[in-house]
Amino acid sequence: MRRHNFINLVLVGLCAAGATNTLGTLCADEASAEQQRSEPSAAERHFALKVFPLLQEKCLACHGGEADDIQGEYDLRTRESTLAGGESEEAAVIPGQPEQSPLFRAVTWEELEMPPKENDRLSDAQILALKEWIEAGAVWPSEKVRERILDEAWQAEAGVAENEDGILISTSGGLAKEWTYRRYKPEEVWAFLPVRSEFDQPSIDGFINHKLKQAKLEPAPAAEPAQLVRRATLDLTGLPPTPQQTKKFLQAWEVDAPQAWSQLIDRLLASEAYGERWGQHWLDVARYADTGGLSNDYERSNAWRYRDYVIRSFNTDKPYDQFIVEQIAGDELRPDDPEAIVATGFLRMGPWDTAMIPDKEARQIFLDDVVHSVGQTFLSMPMRCCKCHDHKFDPIPTRDYYRIYATFAATQPAEMPAPLLPQENRNGFDEGTELVNALHKFADDRRLELYNKQEAAAKEWYAEHNLPYKNEADRKNDPEDQKPMRMVGLDEMEQGRLKVREQDEWIWNRRKERYQPLAQSVYNGPDKNQNARKLRMPEKVDKSWLPESAIFTGGAYTSPGEAVTPGVLSSCNLPVAGAPTHDPYALPSAQEGRRLALARWIADANNPLTARSLVNRVWQGHFGRGIVRTPNNFGAKGDAPSHPELLDFLTRQFLNGGMRLKSLHKQIMLSAAYQRSTAHPDLERLNTVDPDNRLWARFVPRRLTAEEIRDSLLLASGELNREVGGLPIMPEINMEVALQPRMIQFSIAPAYQASRTPAQRNRRSIYAYRVRGQADPFMEVMNLPNPNDSCEFRDTAAVAPQASTLFNSDLMTDRSIALALRVEGEFDTLPQQIGRAFQLTLGRQPSGSERRRMKSYVEQMTEYHSQHEPTATIYPPKIVRSLVEEFSGKSFVYDEWLPNFENYVPDPKADTVVPGTRALADLCLMLANSNEFLYVY
Repeated sequence: MRRHNFINLVLVGLCAAGATNTLGTLCADEASAEQQRSEPSAAERHFALKVFPLLQEKCLACHGGEADDIQGEYDLRTRESTLAGGESEEAAVIPGQPEQSPLFRAVTWEELEMPPKENDRLSDAQILALKEWIEAGAVWPSEKVRERILDEAWQAEAGVAENEDGILISTSGGLAKEWTYRRYKPEEVWAFLPVRSEFDQPSIDGFINHKLKQAKLEPAPAAEPAQLVRRATLDLTGLPPTPQQTKKFLQAWEVDAPQAWSQLIDRLLASEAYGERWGQHWLDVARYADTGGLSNDYERSNAWRYRDYVIRSFNTDKPYDQFIVEQIAGDELRPDDPEAIVATGFLRMGPWDTAMIPDKEARQIFLDDVVHSVGQTFLSMPMRCCKCHDHKFDPIPTRDYYRIYATFAATQPAEMPAPLLPQENRNGFDEGTELVNALHKFADDRRLELYNKQEAAAKEWYAEHNLPYKNEADRKNDPEDQKPMRMVGLDEMEQGRLKVREQDEWIWNRRKERYQPLAQSVYNGPDKNQNARKLRMPEKVDKSWLPESAIFTGGAYTSPGEAVTPGVLSSCNLPVAGAPTHDPYALPSAQEGRRLALARWIADANNPLTARSLVNRVWQGHFGRGIVRTPNNFGAKGDAPSHPELLDFLTRQFLNGGMRLKSLHKQIMLSAAYQRSTAHPDLERLNTVDPDNRLWARFVPRRLTAEEIRDSLLLASGELNREVGGLPIMPEINMEVALQPRMIQFSIAPAYQASRTPAQRNRRSIYAYRVRGQADPFMEVMNLPNPNDSCEFRDTAAVAPQASTLFNSDLMTDRSIALALRVEGEFDTLPQQIGRAFQLTLGRQPSGSERRRMKSYVEQMTEYHSQHEPTATIYPPKIVRSLVEEFSGKSFVYDEWLPNFENYVPDPKADTVVPGTRALADLCLMLANSNEFLYVY
């Protein structure tokens, strides 16, 4: 039992590790006479090349770090301590006897399962290497000998691209030679290898069917044309087809099915709704929001311009390489073009707040976020894993991380001037400006009233003390006995109110920027004090300033190490155009042009990561899952591609087509794989052989996204305003959530006020105001992602709150009433109304049985509603807030004005329609809750 406890304590920490230099340093003085021979022995080579890297990777995080943090008192940094064991005082390694060594028995999982996690378990090859080391006497050469062995091995194998240990990946070098010289299994670093140019199959279906044949699986038959038109329309536009569009397509299908399908795809790709749908995919990854998040969550005025830039880029089929460069370095590419300035809003999409954070730390947080975001968005390569150490699994050294970090070292966030473009929608500017001015005046009038009372009391105090009056700002730093007390003349209630009004005055003054020609963007210049409340480019920028960049030891900006210059990922084997021969992966070191060079390197057609990443995202958008099912992570710990040749085939086609998405969409949608039915003739066997549908034998149904549900209901009810772009809208959300207190520094954020008219509220969901700290409850529960993190794919898990939300939320009730009013206005008889409701929601007419059952249901519900009156919805024009003043600890109250609700035009509510309409709305609600409406088949 004691031995088992020892193993459990000692080996529970076998996991990915760093601290390689510590191990080498401690062993340097332990060289034996045998280790000083002119030629290292075979056992020494085995340890240096096989065992030592294994200990580094699997053990040292818990058994080789700080001396006072060695788990189980088992220290694997020296031979002596490795053999001796830990706190059990029992030998862990017995030289020459692996089977009797507790360390070896534990890692073989014979008695215990160590490491305990399946993902950390040693491979057969690693276990064999450890066994051979112990059999040979557990030889442990000195650091000097190990370095010599590694150098000789590198020189001998530098020209050997691949051997039994894997392939070499050339990089700029790790912090330790062992990392620099390590080999990788080709299947782990597939994403870094060049994109193929020659293929065994001529088409998407060739690759898919080949693997199905290997698995002895038959593909599903083609879907019905009515399913296909709905599938395609929702995939490309995020909206269902109208009954008229479905009818027209089915008629064309009868005449010439292939031509009808091709023309349908072309029409959908030409629709402005295409950019709204596929722009949402990109905004998920980019983390779009209208506020900054974290403790203050202030508005980032004009963020909507980046949203509209993305939508326009998709609709105009902008080449992807141009799309990349504009978002990373639009300001350097075309400094006088407002579109390019707006595009760099991508670099501003992450949550960020400088409150209570030192400037240098805030600066590092911003730059770390940008480096990581650029890596996972454009390269499908998360970068945070190599911030503190060389990447444990992928060929990305820490040096490369900080070279990319250096690329952004001169990048400063700011609200930059950018004239509004002719194509930008300015509807609502006048009304919005008027509203914000009124809210600002409301806050400022009350602030001034309290401030004037305070200063009147201050003047009296100065007069009483025979001192000249100083205003609040001028007396701030005076000695306490030479100035009046803080907030003199105000009682505790007024003191709290003054702070709130000061904050509100700033908030509404800031909100005015939403209607000004500004963009969330960046510029190049020296570091300055960061203040997320207001970021501006200085009038004069020192263009001669150059940042000094270094590797931060352990990721801490307070511990700068080796100096670095701007550069790219060396493992991609793609030199930078114009880079010096001695450093082919170097970027320009001047203040201007760093980001532009990086962006062009990322967008280069020969970059093995970039185009693959985008093609995989597009495939996922059509099939629900990508060929690589971790779209943000093409690394060793991400998913391996199910069809690597197909991914490269599509990538090569995409590159040859000028990196344009619309042709890629059409190529995918013309495939038989995309047009397959969700039903399979042998589903039982298919679920046994391929339960995750990785072979694409059938099309897997997917649930509509939150935006698709809301937008589809608005389309069915006839309420959808198809206006494109412009200011963010404020749809109605749960009133309790809208009015709940949401803390920001020193105060409460303004309440959520829905847009005043239905036309303003009922636009597409992509235009809804995104507040990081206040999600729309309906959208959130139906899978709207948190904008604080990049969303690589939407969560489609079915959870209980979704059922409750779909039946009971105000959004569903309101849309059902609006749909009922529409069908009542179009048809007179109940059977006709029922048929029209089916047609608008499910795209078909009800069967005879369905029509009879629904007619009986509506009649019963009419009787019920005749006996039950609904409660009216209240829109308060004013609410009372309560807070605690931070210095006195006393509570106070104040009024918040909600002017939108003073002249509010509500959607039809239950209390405004007759019982028969409410009954018909119950039917509409039921249809909207059906799988036939909520899923794409």
